[in-house]
Amino acid sequence: MTGFATTRRGLLMAGGAALALGALPRTLRAQEALKVAGIYTVPVEQQWVSRIHKAAEAARAAGRVEYTFTENVANTDYPRVMREYAESGVRLIVGEIFGVEQEAREVAAEYPDVAFLMGSSLPPDESIPNLAVFDNYIQDAAYLSGLIAGSMTAGNIGMVGGFPIPEVNRLMNAFMAGAREVKPDVTFQVSFIGSWFDPPKAKETAFAMIENGADLLYAERFGVSDAAKERGVLAIGNVIDTQGDYPDTVVASAIWHFEPTFDRAVEEVQAGSFKAADYGVYSFMKEGGSSLAPLGTFEDKVPEEAKALVAEREAAIRAGTFTVAIDDSEPKSS
Repeated sequence: MTGFATTRRGLLMAGGAALALGALPRTLRAQEALKVAGIYTVPVEQQWVSRIHKAAEAARAAGRVEYTFTENVANTDYPRVMREYAESGVRLIVGEIFGVEQEAREVAAEYPDVAFLMGSSLPPDESIPNLAVFDNYIQDAAYLSGLIAGSMTAGNIGMVGGFPIPEVNRLMNAFMAGAREVKPDVTFQVSFIGSWFDPPKAKETAFAMIENGADLLYAERFGVSDAAKERGVLAIGNVIDTQGDYPDTVVASAIWHFEPTFDRAVEEVQAGSFKAADYGVYSFMKEGGSSLAPLGTFEDKVPEEAKALVAEREAAIRAGTFTVAIDDSEPKSS
């Protein structure tokens, strides 16, 4: 856990080091690691944010960036933290502004020399050229996980999500499309818990679905797989691979790889070409931004026909000959 006080201290120390390097030739200074800050409204262990954090940590380990972050930032406090980082010398700020869109964009406009790469449900605004947006467009992998789910259920799937916003809806809809392709008569129980991080509530919601006949759960939130494990039903993971924690429960997971998005932003900031754009395309499977996790403990349990269909569809997606529909509408129980 990294608090802002520790972060601030680290930045000041880094700033002193930068002054000491001021006399270096321009060619050497150009190779300095880019100062990046992450601002997150939830713990970095949360699925979605963990992928951003992982990509930034990888770039830090490679010496490409100096990375610091603040987690558990309330929406009401988000603009203040943005300003403090922007004024500290950070050149790229990464975060998620779904609940503070207007205020965050106003702050970005105040700091035109700082690049902001923000998770958002809204498009980029050319009047704020230093703010780009992204979202986890991993519908490709979600669809493939749905194909597997359809082959593993008797016909009743429970789906627990955080909020019915586009970045959640599109994954659920893609998953549902895959499941229906394999089992046309499958039914879905869909519920949103109104939180990005409330495992107990997600778990209780999942329990209710199991009581109502669900034999497989779509774990968009933490807590769902715990319910599945306790009640002996299967689960499909989302964004991260949790099969290691639930080897007899989690069949497959749609994985988000934020590295292509993060690396492109770093390159463009260093090249001076960063601009208002939608980085969501770098989450597509053909860009390396998503994948289906290995079946692992379920390799011999998933029907061969399903595995063959998944392989066929994945190859077509990567080749660009098969497109998974992007449906941002709120999914409903059916």
